[in-house]
Amino acid sequence: MEQQRLILFIALSLVLFLIWDAWQREFSPPPPAPVAETQHETISARTETSNPDVPVAENTATSKSASFMPTTGPALAKRGQRIRVETDVFRVEIDTVGGDLRIVDLKKYPVSVDKPDQPFRLMKDEPDNLFIAQSGFTLRKDNGQVLSAAPNHTTIYKAMQTDYQLAEDENKLTAVVTWTSPEGVVFIKSYTFTRGSYLIEVAHTIKNPTTKDWVGNLYQQLQRTPLPESEKPRFIYTYTGGVEYSPEDKYNKISFDDMQEAKLNKTVTGGWTAMIQHYFLAAWVPPADAPETFYSRYKPNPDRYTLGMKSDNSYHVAAGAEQRFSNKLFVGPKLQDVLEEIAPGLELTVDYGILTILAKPIYVFLKFIHDYIISNWGWAIIILTLCIKLAFYKLSEKSYRSMAQMRKLTPRIQQLKERYGDDRQKMGQAQMDLFRKEKINPLGGCLPILVQMPVFIALYWVLLESVELRQAPWILWIQDMSTADPYFVLPLLMGISMFIQQKLNPAPVDPIQAKVMMMLPFVFTVFFAFFPAGLVIYWVVNNTLSIIQQWYITRVVIKA
Repeated sequence: MEQQRLILFIALSLVLFLIWDAWQREFSPPPPAPVAETQHETISARTETSNPDVPVAENTATSKSASFMPTTGPALAKRGQRIRVETDVFRVEIDTVGGDLRIVDLKKYPVSVDKPDQPFRLMKDEPDNLFIAQSGFTLRKDNGQVLSAAPNHTTIYKAMQTDYQLAEDENKLTAVVTWTSPEGVVFIKSYTFTRGSYLIEVAHTIKNPTTKDWVGNLYQQLQRTPLPESEKPRFIYTYTGGVEYSPEDKYNKISFDDMQEAKLNKTVTGGWTAMIQHYFLAAWVPPADAPETFYSRYKPNPDRYTLGMKSDNSYHVAAGAEQRFSNKLFVGPKLQDVLEEIAPGLELTVDYGILTILAKPIYVFLKFIHDYIISNWGWAIIILTLCIKLAFYKLSEKSYRSMAQMRKLTPRIQQLKERYGDDRQKMGQAQMDLFRKEKINPLGGCLPILVQMPVFIALYWVLLESVELRQAPWILWIQDMSTADPYFVLPLLMGISMFIQQKLNPAPVDPIQAKVMMMLPFVFTVFFAFFPAGLVIYWVVNNTLSIIQQWYITRVVIKA
């Protein structure tokens, strides 16, 4: 019994530690920022010193001292004329400075249940809350001289039109900006939006009417500041930062701390880069056969981070020729079935961590229940929990049988404790002799539970990461399963169910351990009061089913 309780206590302590660790990562003060870099870097026809692989040429259409990274100032990204685009899923603003994608509102994802007409703003260019997508060209030098001019993300483009609206009878819409170099080379940057899709085609068309070839490299990047406190999930930890994928290294997080400590610089073919946060992401996806150099940048005061890629192979546009270069930009929710079709590994941005191998089939089954059995995520969670309990019924039966046997031995173990007092060695030996005599495995009640733990932890991450549960209603007052129960009914039910479970099990012999175990329902109730309702629904149902199962096995099966 002592060993059994010790293992359970360790398991529960581990859960509390993980919650505390998440709290620390979420609310602890950030590390001291490194010494600020020079804020204004001139690029008068030179290579950027921070990365020799990313040359930047002087752009005569803009400032004579524009840097590859935006300069620090009241606004982190200069503002020009705005081009507004509206589709069935997007409300977008493109700026003529750089032709940047500056604002993206997701029309089908409101800010909250209470504000159904206010779409969630994923990308923005506010001074303290920056998240934008940029692209442009860098140029090759010949004997220290830039061969020609090209637009980057500081260039001022010309808008062909300032308002675009996807008509009811249209499937696609294209917004266009242009820039012409002093030599006469025309650059056309276009964003093509498709009805019902969060995937945007970003194309660069180069028309070269001159007598010289044009040579350059295309780069595309995402730049953002950390999430403000008001937008962070409360009391749960979810990753916000960069990720990159390559066929060799697979899915790899590039956190903000990583970007401060070292610059990413790797060559990848068939990969992608992204900035992710809870439920949403933005990702650049180049052609699968195009080698790219993935890079990261960090600028302080205020902190802002850039993750991007630059084409390894130079683009050649012959004199008198025209060429078009196209890439994909996904900006939207983490819908796994959609992301799987866009690029290999992109669905991994729904981050289940090391338990992905278990979490993915659980998610697929949960979605199957929702799509084909009942169109309510709350009831789907309940059915899924029931199915998992049935799948582990035999293991649970073995566990409860062991607990029942241990309960019978509790008086005899207490007698041994009184006989041997503080002599732990003799006490332990006497207990083991008793277990052998009665043919009882003292770990028999714990091992089946420990086997099930990875499955239930994987389910926890599925419920936490699934955007489908965001603002999904269940019943009565639970109208958003991604937020806490406003009346704390579910956390209280969870605490009561946990207390009843403890009463069904024999109390620990050690009085201190007994007191600790009695405190756990209260501690977990407090924690779960701030957890998303979808997670608490699972715990309440799981505990309730466990109580019913334990009562049935100990009162009916064992006594039969």
